[in-house]
Amino acid sequence: MAAAGGPAGKGRDISLAALRRHDPYISRIVDVASQVALYTFGHRANEWEKTDVEGTLFVYTRSASPKHGFTIMNRLSMENRTEPITKDLDFLLQDPFLLYRNARCVFLHFPSFLVRALRGRLLPAALQLREPRVRGPQPCQTHTL
Repeated sequence: MAAAGGPAGKGRDISLAALRRHDPYISRIVDVASQVALYTFGHRANEWEKTDVEGTLFVYTRSASPKHGFTIMNRLSMENRTEPITKDLDFLLQDPFLLYRNARCVFLHFPSFLVRALRGRLLPAALQLREPRVRGPQPCQTHTL
């Protein structure tokens, strides 16, 4: 699997089939990052904490609502992380992190070479795919890294 841009041809077909086992409405892979790690902000400890979610990130389109999303196919456990891409999802690229804010205030860590590659591809793609807000913004504290 390629580091950025992801698998091509047969590799992408295999990845699409694996994603569809979790969500049959996924229609197309838009972009891939081969290695990401997921962190959350621990309010008690007042610091970022690594979760047990680490693996390949897939950004995709769906044939049902929400029309776009991303999934981290977890290499550390059987639980993957899936997020719909809507207007409620906020993104900030802060090398080497791609922060995204939802109700849980989480962020992704990419190796530096991937951040440079994704700056021109993944983030703009995700921002373009966001759907209109259905409800108001979710409260969430922001923290400086």
